[in-house]
Amino acid sequence: MTETQGTAPSRRALIGWGGAGLALGAAAAGGAVAMAKAGDDMDPAAAEGGGAVEFHGVHQAGIATPVQDRLHFAAFDVKTEDRAEFVQLLKDWTAAARRMTAGQAVGEGAYGGLAEAPPDDTGEALGLKPSRLTLTIGFGPSFFERFGLHDRRPAALADLPQFPGDNLDRSRTGGDLCVQACADDPQVAVHAIRNLARIGFGKVAIRWSQLGFGKTSSTTPDAQTPRNLMGFKDGTRNIAGTETDRLKKFVWVGDEDGDARTSWMTGGSYLVARRIRMNIETWDRTSLQEQEDVFGRDKREGAPVGKAAERDEPFLKAMKPDAHVRLAHPDSNGGITILRRGYSFTDGTDGLGRLDAGLFFLAYQRDVRKGFIPLQRRLSAQDALNEYIQHVGSAVFAVPPGVRDPDDWWGRTLFSKEA
Repeated sequence: MTETQGTAPSRRALIGWGGAGLALGAAAAGGAVAMAKAGDDMDPAAAEGGGAVEFHGVHQAGIATPVQDRLHFAAFDVKTEDRAEFVQLLKDWTAAARRMTAGQAVGEGAYGGLAEAPPDDTGEALGLKPSRLTLTIGFGPSFFERFGLHDRRPAALADLPQFPGDNLDRSRTGGDLCVQACADDPQVAVHAIRNLARIGFGKVAIRWSQLGFGKTSSTTPDAQTPRNLMGFKDGTRNIAGTETDRLKKFVWVGDEDGDARTSWMTGGSYLVARRIRMNIETWDRTSLQEQEDVFGRDKREGAPVGKAAERDEPFLKAMKPDAHVRLAHPDSNGGITILRRGYSFTDGTDGLGRLDAGLFFLAYQRDVRKGFIPLQRRLSAQDALNEYIQHVGSAVFAVPPGVRDPDDWWGRTLFSKEA
């Protein structure tokens, strides 16, 4: 990332980076890197060149944005009980996010400032391109128990029930808020989460985090569909970032979706995060025919049963009754559609000689009660894939609308009457 130095020594004396860089971050971003609107397809040359995704917009970037190859997802617990202090943190985080997504260093940078104070930026992304970094924030159900916000929790932010087969690890479940960092360079994504955690020290603390690689679904259907760790194409029918009508219908919260107390979510979305462990050693010993029967698609092309090409309209009744595609298809679920944005992960071994690997599932929707919950109830009860997977981590978040301009900040609509 490009190093930029400031000219405000008095701020340096505070030994910490605050909200003073709000306007500076927006100004510094202009013209230095190639930009694309949040949620729009990037110019291929800009993507290949490590260009930046525009931070400002009606919706947060990182939802309908063309999916990057790497992920660092972090759930935080709030430690402060001071509402004004937390609001200031959101402003500070916004300023830092604005700069990092534009390829700029945080605040006054990693060097050149007051030698007696810690640098504003940790420095490991110096010289790296923006790599299409997006940062997306969300608030969990437990967050609304704080700061007198209980009546501003939307009904659509429903607590997830215990589904059949769940074996949730409490240390990888829940969180007051989350930040999703996606980029084409893993170091850029990790740098972003690291610096937000540093800025939030004493006010928030990371509850759990997850690294991901190899996107398992795409919001650009014209590109090659990625494969999951089971070797099958994933996300063939995913909503495209250019399908504005489907995004409006299934992903973005509308004015009609709440009342005056929850209207702050208009333009936002709801995120479900699930850590899904794959029993890949068992899967790897399973015959090809059974693997294809489990998914309802062939492994080579991703074609539905009885069809020749991946995007051929599936004939669901030709699949086995418990085939994953048949059970997950909108036609089998009253039209339920979610926007998937998952990543593969591998986190060493489980101590028994087996890889701790699988899918970090991320799904955005307009209402959790009408999206993930009914869909997962059906899948957890009937899906043949359940023999090879287990859900071991879980969280749900309300993702507010985007930061509109240089004077706006993450969560402003939620706190507008409270700050």
